[in-house]
Amino acid sequence: MLSSAQAQGFNIEVGPGGVRAVPPDAPRYDQRGPRMGCSERQARSAAREEGLRNAEVVRVTPRSVTVQGMTRRGAEQMRFANEPGCPTIG
Repeated sequence: MLSSAQAQGFNIEVGPGGVRAVPPDAPRYDQRGPRMGCSERQARSAAREEGLRNAEVVRVTPRSVTVQGMTRRGAEQMRFANEPGCPTIG
């Protein structure tokens, strides 16, 4: 757990590494953890919103998530970027 207090233009942070003085314009520790991408559930949901029925994830790479399903015209595939919000690729 990280806590901070301000004193004389410096931030004092108390955390796992001990107590330290940090200038106010120093980059802050990102407490959210690693950036999450597009999960399989989010990709299936986004594909259904685009009109794909029976959507199934067929491939996941570090850059994209591929979903396959059916439309009125037949089988179709959609690709989403593997980043938050699952934007459509192509």
